[in-house]
Order: sequence, then C-alpha cells, then structure tokens
Amino acid sequence: MLLSITTTHEPASDLSYLLHKHPDRFQSFNLSFGNAHVFYPTVSQEQCTACLLLDVDPVGMVRGKGHHQSFLLDQYVNDRPYVASSFMSVALSQVLGSALNGRCKDRPELVSTPLPLTVQIAVLPVRGGEELIREIFEPLGYEVAIESYPLDELFPDWGESPCYTVTLTGTKTLAELLNHLYVLIPVFDNRKHYFVGENELEKLLEKGAGWLADHPLKDQISRRYLKYKPSLYLTALARLVEETETEETELENESEETAEDLPDKAVPLNQQRLGSVMAALRASGAQSVLDLGCGEGKLLCELLADRQFEQIVGLDISVRSLEIAAKRLKLNRLPERQAQRVKLLHGSLTYRDRRLEGFDTAALVEVIEHLDPPRLAALERMLFEFARPKTIVLTTPNREYNVMWETLPADQLRHADHRFEWTRTEFQTWATGIADQFGYSVRFLPVGPEDKAVGAPTQMGVFELKSHTDT
Repeated sequence: MLLSITTTHEPASDLSYLLHKHPDRFQSFNLSFGNAHVFYPTVSQEQCTACLLLDVDPVGMVRGKGHHQSFLLDQYVNDRPYVASSFMSVALSQVLGSALNGRCKDRPELVSTPLPLTVQIAVLPVRGGEELIREIFEPLGYEVAIESYPLDELFPDWGESPCYTVTLTGTKTLAELLNHLYVLIPVFDNRKHYFVGENELEKLLEKGAGWLADHPLKDQISRRYLKYKPSLYLTALARLVEETETEETELENESEETAEDLPDKAVPLNQQRLGSVMAALRASGAQSVLDLGCGEGKLLCELLADRQFEQIVGLDISVRSLEIAAKRLKLNRLPERQAQRVKLLHGSLTYRDRRLEGFDTAALVEVIEHLDPPRLAALERMLFEFARPKTIVLTTPNREYNVMWETLPADQLRHADHRFEWTRTEFQTWATGIADQFGYSVRFLPVGPEDKAVGAPTQMGVFELKSHTDT
C-alpha cells in the first residue's frame, strides 16, 4: 500500500524537515506486520514528494501464533497487503510520529505553517463508495479526486471494486493532514487488525481534536473507528458534544467582551488588558511567570509567543478550563523545547502552594473579583507572603466606568460570577495596604479608554518587591 504527499511550497524541500526523513536516503523500518519504506521520488525547490510504502506480511503475522482459520489460504488470498487500512495508521504513528504530533526540532516555525499539499492514497478500500469519500473529506476543506476500478477487467458484469485511488488537495499544516488520515483511513476500511479498547477512544479524541466535533459525520466516524462498541462510541460522542458546547461558550464569552468594548470599538477591551499586562511583564525583565487564574489560556498564548519568558506556569481551579487552555496552546503538538517552557497546574488561589514559589513575576488578570471578599485575605497571604514573586501585575474592573455602558443596568456587575467590583479609590486603598503590609511598592495604571469623570474600564496595579527594586 502506498501513500504519497506532495507540496509546492517553496522551498518544497521543507517537507523533509517536517517528516524528519532525509530526502537523499531510502529508509526502511521494521514493524510488527511487515516493513515500511520512506523515499522521495521528487525533490526540488518547486516541488517535493515523499512516499510511505508498506510491505505487509500477512503470513508472518500469524506464523507460530496458533490461529485457526476457517479458510486455510486466508493469509495468502486477501487484499490486506495492498490496501490502505489500520496498518497505515500504525505506520503513520511509528514512522512519521514527530510529523503526526506536530514536532519539528530544526524548523519549529513550519509546524504551524499551512502548506499546499496533495496526498494520494493507493488504494483505499471504502465500505460506502465514492459518496462516502466526498462526504467525509470535503467538509475538511479538501478537493477530492477519485479513480475507481472494475472488480475484474475480464468480467465487467461483476461490477466495480470497493477500492479506489483517492487524491486530496488542500492547504493544511502537515500535522492536520496526517491526523485526518490517521483517523479516517481505518474508518473507510471499516476494519481494524488490532484490539479496540479505551486507548483507542483516547486516540480518536486526541487526533480528532479541533475538527471531529464539528464534522457532519462525526457519529459515523466514531462508530466505525471504535468498531461499533457502544460503551466506547457513546462516550466519544458525549465528549465531542461537550467540546462543541465549550467552543460555543467561548464564542459567547468573546461576544460579551466585544459588547463591553462599545465605547472604544477599535481594539477589544480584553485585548487591551492583555497588551497592558504583557507590557508590564516585559518591563519587569522577568524570565519566569505565573498566570494565576489562567482560565482558558489567552494570556498563556501571549507569553509562549515571547521568547523572553523561559518558564511559564498557568494555574486554575477549573479542570475544564485547563483542558481548554491545553487545546488553545496545542500542547500535544508543540516542539519539545517549546513544550518544556509551559506547564499547567490545577490548584486554588487561597491555599499555600510551594509549586508557585521562586518565580520572577505573577499575573492575575480579572481574577480577584471572582473571589468572595472574606477569602481575599487567604489569597493575599498565598501570593504576597508565600509565593512572593518580585513583580505582581493585577487587573480588576473599575466599577465607576459601568455607567458608560447603556446596556448594563444600574448597580449591576459586569459578569454574573463577579462577587464585587471596586471603585478606583477602593482598589487603591486595598492595594496600598497590601503593599505596605508585605514589603511591596505599587503603582497604578489605567487600561482602556479613559474618561475624565469615571476613569478607565480596567484598573491595573503593578506591585514590586522593595528589596528587589532597591537593589
């Protein structure tokens, strides 16, 4: 069975970096079911083609295993050595694992770069015909070309073969393409050569992250991939529905933030907050950063994109928010060096946690207003006394600015989960008292469009450890 991948991205030889296979070598790999070979029939600046050829040994797979076959020639007379099946998925995982998982040590920027790609699968057994091929690949953004074959050229009355040569063309990252193929090739074949258990459920959700939940045939794909086992595919579908609902909630939250920005439509307020926090963190000279109450990871993404920050830790009490943050950061696809820079922790802001000690800076972006006021004292000790970073950047809403939104009823808080919102005087009184108590200095900065009467929508305090600033 043969899989070929072609790109016209320039220089096209970049494909070899992503695949981690040298274009001048014919490389062979021993697998449990035979051998896999990787070679490049075409390599130039304008076009590069890489091929993965599987040489399946169906007899060797069962030799000495005591398998009792109803048909003695079953290993000799079958299509398994010649068609793309679950064997190909295993080969993608074992031979092209770095590319499948989105890792490229030498050229990490290529991992997230969409490339013009053409992939040809020769041949693909399809239980469902040409219509199923188009219904599965076209929603993923591929142009699909299909070549069919007669079952036997000498006997045309026998009809068409269930095997097709399929050519897909689209602009994707290589990891996206390989993840699609990893999941979908066994789905078309509707057979697997290995046991399907809980680990296959996790593989489906991992490799289907970001695309399967929105696919119109996600039910059929899940059932086929998991061999129609109800305990597995029902769990998969439930988790896919949960993922879709979470994405819809994120969109709703973003819409709410846009509505909050009505007085200044040029730049969303949340974006201005993140920009202000990032500027303060950069100015501190920090190399290690805590994002406390990191939520779904928006600030973490900004931090990861800045090479100044060598150690980044996000902490949140919500496991679900951490899962979303991991997806937003694409932790399972990051190059190893990048992945080592960031870590997600589950924990509370009101308990001492030694994992949070020794950092240069900490950021709390729109966090404290979600705590009940009696619990603020616990956060103060955890952060200023025990974790004790050199710099702390903290933002919170300015209640006085709420009158600027016509859609916000009088005396109503901006968010249903806010426990309080402070005026500028209340925030400055609290922050100054905390700074004096724990040996910090503090300065205050407005975030967002500033009104002469009511100030800015967000207020930011930058705390600096006095012993640090004095040196």
